[in-house]
Amino acid sequence: MRDALGAVQSMLVLGGTSEIALATARRLVERGCRLVVLAVRDPDTAAGATSQLERLGASVDVVAFDALDTSSHERVIGDVFDRHGDIDLVLLAFGVLGDQATFDRDPAAAAAAVSVNYVGAVTASLAVAERFRAQGHGTLVVLSSVAAERARRTNFVYGSSKAGLDAFTQGLGDALTGTGARTMVVRPGFVHTRMTEGLPPQPFATSPDAVAKAIERGLARGDEIVWAPGLLRWVFIVMRHLPRRLWRVVSAR
Repeated sequence: MRDALGAVQSMLVLGGTSEIALATARRLVERGCRLVVLAVRDPDTAAGATSQLERLGASVDVVAFDALDTSSHERVIGDVFDRHGDIDLVLLAFGVLGDQATFDRDPAAAAAAVSVNYVGAVTASLAVAERFRAQGHGTLVVLSSVAAERARRTNFVYGSSKAGLDAFTQGLGDALTGTGARTMVVRPGFVHTRMTEGLPPQPFATSPDAVAKAIERGLARGDEIVWAPGLLRWVFIVMRHLPRRLWRVVSAR
């Protein structure tokens, strides 16, 4: 349960090694969050993150979670809620960027990426929503992307999966109205992380810490959609309405 000032006291991170997620967790722990559950595919990879958060004063639990194993999501998430009681915040941060050229040659690889980014996110989010309804409160924060606004020709498999996730999360938020629970969609632009290492930086590139700050600010304001950086909200008002011929040129860069 959030404290008297509305600060998050407990959080579950689905995709607990995400740099954006960990930057967010650190900020929330510094503001008083006392329980962080890191759900990761390989628990051994979370040792460094666990140490960081514990040094900041949090109690950290690490659980095994595989985004592709959709049949296990309800059980894994339910077990976290059963063992720890109320969870104030769930941050869904898993996903893969992939390479469009690889997807063009290997449709099975494209299907696997979409399964992680969209299918796995749907089953996990629905399991979280059911627990939030039962406890009468909670915020599901989902890392989407500006790519959800309009898929670029250079990464349209990724963009389409994020577009589906973005629409799903907004719909789920509407369905949760009146339950005490809510959703928040986060749309970062190009973020300097391990996932984007080696890629040419895009305009308005940002950092995990900057996205985490935007998430924290959005939580405090009760935002439903957060852009990071905020300027991208206005950029995509234009981009969304570019004629297709012009968009093909712009999105090829």
